Amino acid sequence: MLALSLSTPAHAAAPAAAATVPDTNITLEVVAANGSGCAPGTAAVIANSDRTGFRIRYNDFVAESGGNAAPTDRRKNCQIGVLVTVPAGWSFAIAEAEYRGRARLYSGATALQRTNYYWQGSSTSSSSEETFAGPLQGYWETRDVAPVLVYTPCSAQKVLNINTELRVDGGSSSSKSSMSMKSSEGDVDTLFNFSWAQC
Repeated sequence: MLALSLSTPAHAAAPAAAATVPDTNITLEVVAANGSGCAPGTAAVIANSDRTGFRIRYNDFVAESGGNAAPTDRRKNCQIGVLVTVPAGWSFAIAEAEYRGRARLYSGATALQRTNYYWQGSSTSSSSEETFAGPLQGYWETRDVAPVLVYTPCSAQKVLNINTELRVDGGSSSSKSSMSMKSSEGDVDTLFNFSWAQC
């Protein structure tokens, strides 16, 4: 499980958590997206209509190993920088993240999903990882929870950098194993949930 332990500057007191959400919309902007798992135009960030968080959807994020897969296909990653602009008088933290995808791991194959998070300008980062072992076929889901919430300073814009990696080791199997996060495969995306606070 993940603890987002990014430190708040000493001069920026954390606001009190609020039970409600802002009554005006937030805006999200992808300021950077790069990596072998997200070629230009293949990742999108979508705000939840109820302002409780946002989703990242990938069109071509898949790692493969074994069979006719190329050696470079066994590890894929995508780093996305998301600028979140919130209404005046509000601050937010990332409370939890949920990852969903599909896997086809044959006996002897293993896979890993790892994510690293950091705020732009911060020297501190947090990471989490989950491992999987074959045989496994179907949907997979992981969940990162942050028991210590870190709020962005009030009236400040911050870029949250999210670097996600998928890795597959085919092991002794001669068949192609894979792990993916492709939105075309159904209910597959990454969901980030906010915790809101009034300044």
